[in-house]
Amino acid sequence: MLRGMSDLKQLDDELNQMIANGRGFPDGFDKFYADDVVMVEAAGEECKGKEANRRREIEFLGSIAEFHGVNLVASAVGDGVSFSEWEFDLTFVGGGSRVKMQQVARRRWKDGKVVHERFYYNA
Repeated sequence: MLRGMSDLKQLDDELNQMIANGRGFPDGFDKFYADDVVMVEAAGEECKGKEANRRREIEFLGSIAEFHGVNLVASAVGDGVSFSEWEFDLTFVGGGSRVKMQQVARRRWKDGKVVHERFYYNA
């Protein structure tokens, strides 16, 4: 059980560190996401459940030919919610050009797990 925002900040910082170190998936996903998590992409498409989101994540990661870097720009924690702003530098499979992608992830937490995550990014 979380005792407050300091506990949530610690959890969010650990997850963000795992993402920054290339361990966000599957390690961070397995540890911090609820079985009934709902994840929402920038255009509003929802994916419900941990296993469905795991498949979606594997598919996305499979579309990346080369991962050049990641940078956590900023993060903030509120009452049961956290925000992380990211910059990703990658090249997609199929001769795609190198892309610098900016993304904000808004996470809602319950009992130490992410139960809802929405991504905002330039598509």
